Amino acid sequence: MHTGLATQRLVAVFLVAVLLFNYPIVSLFDRPEPLAGLPMLYVTIFAIWGAVIAAMAWIVERGSR
Repeated sequence: MHTGLATQRLVAVFLVAVLLFNYPIVSLFDRPEPLAGLPMLYVTIFAIWGAVIAAMAWIVERGSR
């Protein structure tokens, strides 16, 4: 189990993810213009999702150093 600073960082990443996936933020990217041939909303959601996974993996691998 993670303790200390790593846990605080994981909770912070979770809370930021909740805010980023909230409707008012996501609706900013719901536009008809495609980005690389894909709807901007889908690109944004998958980019946020990937960034959250990468941040959590980095925190878990790094530990509380």
